[in-house]
Amino acid sequence: MGLTSTTVLALAVASAVLLFVGTVWCWPRLARRSWPAVGGRVGLLLATQVMLFASVGLAANQAFGFYASWADLFGQEKDQGVVVDHTPGVRSDGSLRVTETRKAREGGDFRPHIGGQVQKVDIVGRKSHIATPAYVYLPPEYFQPQYRDRTFPASVVLTGYPGTARALVDKLRFPGTALKLAEEGRMQPMILVMLRPTVAPPRDTECVDIPDGPQTETFFASDLPEAVGDHYRVDKGPGAWGIIGDSTGGYCALKLAMHHPRVYAAGAGLSAYYKAPIDATTGDLFHGDKGLRDRADLLWYLKHMPAPDTSLLVTSSKVGESNYKDTLEFIERAKDTNLTRISSIILESGGHNFNTWRREIPGTLQWISGRLGDQRK
Repeated sequence: MGLTSTTVLALAVASAVLLFVGTVWCWPRLARRSWPAVGGRVGLLLATQVMLFASVGLAANQAFGFYASWADLFGQEKDQGVVVDHTPGVRSDGSLRVTETRKAREGGDFRPHIGGQVQKVDIVGRKSHIATPAYVYLPPEYFQPQYRDRTFPASVVLTGYPGTARALVDKLRFPGTALKLAEEGRMQPMILVMLRPTVAPPRDTECVDIPDGPQTETFFASDLPEAVGDHYRVDKGPGAWGIIGDSTGGYCALKLAMHHPRVYAAGAGLSAYYKAPIDATTGDLFHGDKGLRDRADLLWYLKHMPAPDTSLLVTSSKVGESNYKDTLEFIERAKDTNLTRISSIILESGGHNFNTWRREIPGTLQWISGRLGDQRK
């Protein structure tokens, strides 16, 4: 049974309840001052506490999608990683492979020309040699005969760290929200490419090209748009691509739009931070290279580098988000460039969680839709 299985959660809750009842029932018999009685009391209390915390942890993981599997939880995930192509300069026909299809939203129509479709894919980067799974949302218009020659704008959507790509579909409901907004005429039909920024697990690479390590910025800036564009009918002109992310994914989205404005015409960072951390999950990202470190500091970048010709959206809340002051500073620095276009969503209150991001996603999708393709502003 998987970590996110409802059965596992139900068993944990049932065990916690049974242990609590058992503790109450057996407590009088263990009231003696003998070592066996004391050991029995300690054991029952400890087991009850463990199962209680396990139940809470499993429920939180199901709600917020922190870990996808037991291997992911214990840092033992090995099914995805870096793939090396031993034929330099030769492109593989398998840079993107569809492995599964599903409905775009719960309760929606299975027929793709009416309800759209979500495809699970495997992507292999030609330059970075990174392989990762992703989900691709295709709007209903993609399958309708009258639009068979039409191309569509696309947006990359990133989770936080560690995150699960499926949470973008099931928990944050990006495909269902995009479908609803398009039906209401509030955004144009758009392809969404949903994945996590952890493309070289379990390391948190912060979308950096690490010296002698995973080239994750290259993957997102070059390989991913190329692989998706070759497989799907994505617009080829300027302003075809946008990028959205939350938390770590939000930092990546802003950075990629700033570093590669010719690739990403718009970038939205939900609850983003503005400087790559260095900790046990990232390791040494820059290998002592001050230039690389400064380039990854977005506040420094706006002050010292040529202003990127791109549109940026940042979000925060006055109460509940730790990035509020940095977000205000980022807005002011972007405004001072007179070239980088900056927008924001500032909530009165909202924590660093799925509930907050679900409140921001409709506005974010509508904003980015208006800045891509023919509707670019």
